[in-house]
Amino acid sequence: MEAPRNRLPRQERNVRARPIAQLYDGIAHRRELATVGISREDIRGEVEAGRWRTLGKHTVVVIPSAWSRRAAWFHAMWESGSGAVLDGVAALQAGGLEGFEHDVIDIAQPANNRRHTVDRVKVHRYRSMPPVVGGGIPRVRPDFAALHAAQRAATDRMAAFLLVLVVGQRLVLPGHLLATFDSLTRCARRRYLAGVIADICDGVRSLGELDFARLCRRYGLPPPSRQVMRQLPGGRVYLDVYWDHCDLVVEIDGGHHAQALHPVMDALRQNEIVLTRNTVLRIPLLGLRLDEATFMGQVARALATVPSRRG
Repeated sequence: MEAPRNRLPRQERNVRARPIAQLYDGIAHRRELATVGISREDIRGEVEAGRWRTLGKHTVVVIPSAWSRRAAWFHAMWESGSGAVLDGVAALQAGGLEGFEHDVIDIAQPANNRRHTVDRVKVHRYRSMPPVVGGGIPRVRPDFAALHAAQRAATDRMAAFLLVLVVGQRLVLPGHLLATFDSLTRCARRRYLAGVIADICDGVRSLGELDFARLCRRYGLPPPSRQVMRQLPGGRVYLDVYWDHCDLVVEIDGGHHAQALHPVMDALRQNEIVLTRNTVLRIPLLGLRLDEATFMGQVARALATVPSRRG
């Protein structure tokens, strides 16, 4: 009869396991625990004692209080199968994306590898894997991850919002996003995303500006310049929308403009612009949603009545 393997003392298990778990915000892969001499029997003993717990086939929760979104990412990759890396929104968040939440972790995995079902994880199979970022958390390169996420978004508007955030937060350069989009052989929402990306590459930095560019086309208004830099007494400012032939400025106010000191700063900014003999119209983004026709009518009237410098 084979003699049972000796287990490590409880304290020794903890000493060996914690440094590994701290690398992954409280969890450890069984394979890494084995490299420091922690056996299946050791893990079983800790689980039975209630100090550790298992979360799938490979994941051991060593420090429950340290659990984080980052730990959830590693758990998703470990349990999904070999070759798994973060994709879509999760990959973007791991690269620094802020202001966008998604309740499912997207995973990219080679199509030939065996996959496993994991709660709140969606595995996307690729015959040819997209480029992967080498350092940090294994993840699909941001330009591909952004386009994957935009194709899978629940709505067109959510897809556009995500791409604007990715470019606005400098996770991907506009030209790089466009080049990657053009390289895709298959793409859901291709026509819609082509328009969104064209707007983004033309200087849009907020969803309000992006919507406004489309509205100008819809209402037959001349195309404006966007994100034009002006030097004012208070320093450099970027005008949201500007028609240089008649010095008409349209400022698109998102929700953040009503917070804290934004109204004061906006008033100072508008006053300085007006003092340089520009006509300024302010359009709150919510107002554009609720009464689009009236606001666009005001813009059309302004373009028709403001004297042209070229006349």
